[in-house]
Parts: sequence; C-alpha cells; structure tokens
Amino acid sequence: MKKLLILTSLAFAMVSCGTRSRSAHLSDDALLDTVERYTIRYFTDFADPSTGMARERNNDSNGNIVTVGGSGFGVMAIVAGAERGYFSKEEGVERLGRITSFLERAERFHGAWAHWYDADSEKTFSFSEFDDGGDLVETAFMVQGLLAARQWLRRGGMPEGSAALSDRMDALWKDVEWSWYTRGTDSLYWHWSKNWEWKMNHRISGYDETLITYVLAASSPTWPISRECYETSYKTSDYYYNGKEYFGITLPLGMELYGGPLFFSHYSYLGLDPRGLEDGYCNYFERNKAHSLIHYEYAKANPRGNKGLGENLWGFTSSDDYQFGYTSHNPGTQEENGTVSPTAAISSIPYTPKESMQVVRYLYDHDAFGPYGFYDAYNEAASPAVLDHYLAIDQGPEAVMIENYRSGLLWELFMSCPEVKAGLDKLGFNYNNQ
Repeated sequence: MKKLLILTSLAFAMVSCGTRSRSAHLSDDALLDTVERYTIRYFTDFADPSTGMARERNNDSNGNIVTVGGSGFGVMAIVAGAERGYFSKEEGVERLGRITSFLERAERFHGAWAHWYDADSEKTFSFSEFDDGGDLVETAFMVQGLLAARQWLRRGGMPEGSAALSDRMDALWKDVEWSWYTRGTDSLYWHWSKNWEWKMNHRISGYDETLITYVLAASSPTWPISRECYETSYKTSDYYYNGKEYFGITLPLGMELYGGPLFFSHYSYLGLDPRGLEDGYCNYFERNKAHSLIHYEYAKANPRGNKGLGENLWGFTSSDDYQFGYTSHNPGTQEENGTVSPTAAISSIPYTPKESMQVVRYLYDHDAFGPYGFYDAYNEAASPAVLDHYLAIDQGPEAVMIENYRSGLLWELFMSCPEVKAGLDKLGFNYNNQ
C-alpha cells in the first residue's frame, strides 16, 4: 500500500506540474466537462481493483481502506461517466458488478454495511472505538446510489447482464432492515455493533445530511418505518427549524451557524431531486440555494479577514485542513480559518451556477486541480496553499452534482423509483418537477 501511495503522489506531482490550458481558454461547459471527467477517475482509476469500492482517501495511513458512503456516491459517478462516454457502458456495468459482488459478500449488520472495510482482508474496519458495525447513514448513501444505478441498468439498449445486475442491486436494497434500527422506538439510530450493540446511542435527527436515511427507510418495501418516526425524531431536533435571515437571505431549515457545513445540502440530494420537492414548510431547492448563497455572502463579508475569501473563493464544509486535520470549517466556528473546500461550492452548482463557476475557474487557475479533479482544500494563507489530498466523500458529490446540473441524470434515475415516490408520499412530501 505504501508503494501505491508513493506512486500515486508522484503521478499527482507530474500532472500538477504539467502544461494545462488556463480556464480563460475554456467555455463553462468545456471546463465542467474536464472537471467531471477527471473527478470520476477517482472512482475508476483509483478504485480498489479487487472490490471496485472507492478508497476512503489517497493518503490513508490506515492502509487500503474503502468507504461505503463514498462508494455510493461513486456508483452514481460511474453511471454519469458511462453516460458521458468517458468510458464504455460495458466498462461501467463491469465496475458496478464488481462493487455489487463485494457488497453481497461483505459482512452486514441487519442488512446495513459498516462505514469502512479493509479492502485487502475484506473485513470491517472500525471507524472509531465503538463504531465497528452497521452504519445506517453510510448505508443510505450507498442505497441511494444503488437505486439510481438499478434504474439505469433497466433502461433499453444496455449491455448484456444489466438486467441481472439490477436485480442483485434490488435484493441488496430490500435486505436493509431499516425498521430494526428504530430499536422499537420512534427514531432511527445510526449505529449497531455485534460487539457493542447500541453503545454509540446516536439518534438520527436533523436538519443535516441524513434526510435521505428517513426517505429510504420510509420507502422500503420490506422493512419500512412510519411517518410518525420521521415526524417525532428527525423534525424535532434543536437544529431542524431555523427561519432566520443571514445577509438578508432567509434559511427555513438548518443550524443557526449559517446553516452548517454545505455537505448538508449535497449528500441527501445526489439522487433525491430537490427541484419541486416541498413539504408544506419549504421548497428544498430554494432552501439549498439559500444555504449556498449564505456561504457565498459570508465569504464576501469575510468577517475574520481571512486571505483570499470573496466572490471567487467561497464554500465551507468538512475536508482536510492544514491546521486542524479533518474538520468542518463551518462559518461561525474556530475551524473557519480561511480554508475553502472545493467540494463545497462546486457541489452547489445546481443551486448557484454563476457563483460556483467563479470558484471553479479561480481554483483551476491557482493550481488546485490534479489527476482526480480539484484537491481537497485550499487556503491562501497557508504554504502551500493547496492540500493535495483526495477524499471519496468530497470527490463524489462534485462529480454527481455537476452531472445533475448539466443533465439532471442522477435525479431523474433516482426519482423514477416507484418505492421512493411512495416513501415521499408517506412522509408528507410533494414532488412536482415539471
């Protein structure tokens, strides 16, 4: 593994130092195509060859660790890449088949997968001391990808074996025991371990990245939860309703601190289409747009005087950091130290196309772009300004949301699932993207 990381680092350096056209010579569409193409390579060229799963990061000191949630994002990225012709549909189906085969043989915990696995041994790898079993939220991110891929594989004119693979994905989805993770209560719980059982005791409540978990749990044809579970758990946390104004922008849902990190507006919406999604309280596209614009305005105001922040450099979310390691960078916290995570603004491009493209061009022109897309973090006060790391959970949303902005592909596929429509109806959502 050390040899692999050394070779990978050398490849990064070679690409970074090589010649490349500046963004001024590229149209928006050409530049986005380049970014999407390169970012998807994280889930193809850098995927673990035996399992097909996405490696957690390119500089992982723990070894050859693969991630379930990040691989779920990667499943959608592979679909997008095949549809774009970055590689053949046959290759896309083969890669999806390799991931599915691993998911079928991996240890599961009442249908849920663990957060991490060691790809070499194919055993569960502990995310933290007591987190060595089922992770329902990471499982939801994977299932979101599998359902989108299932619908893609069922389209006409697909390669041989697509229908059988879609059925295998369907079986994996139906095996997740969502209702078991309520513990017989009115809430979903995040973790269960065969060694520690419910010791983590982490109740899933919002508003954050976990909305997709309740949507899928309500949509399950085999282990569904009730609407009451969603209403009395997810919607009753201290940081669900907001309604305050930030820079003149009203935020209906989310944390008081500027709505929280921007991945709250990305992870659940890679497949779940926020356009026309309403629940009587807010329109979710408009909510996510407001969240993104609040971050944009915060960077322009730059209350801490951090170097470089402004209309061309904005977006704060969890990523690596030169000072704190991996942290949230959320505005209003000490971790907001001027570090911009490219995934934040770029994954918001469906909500803020003009503002996000400004960041794309700025970072592209400031050597923050490498063989697998934009590097994980950028801070003009640091030396070097670019942290040349890659994380699956940051690269995946970029690739998928760029594709959703360009074509709506993953939104269309996921929302075509009849189970999802039934689940949204059950939870009181209205969806009308016409």
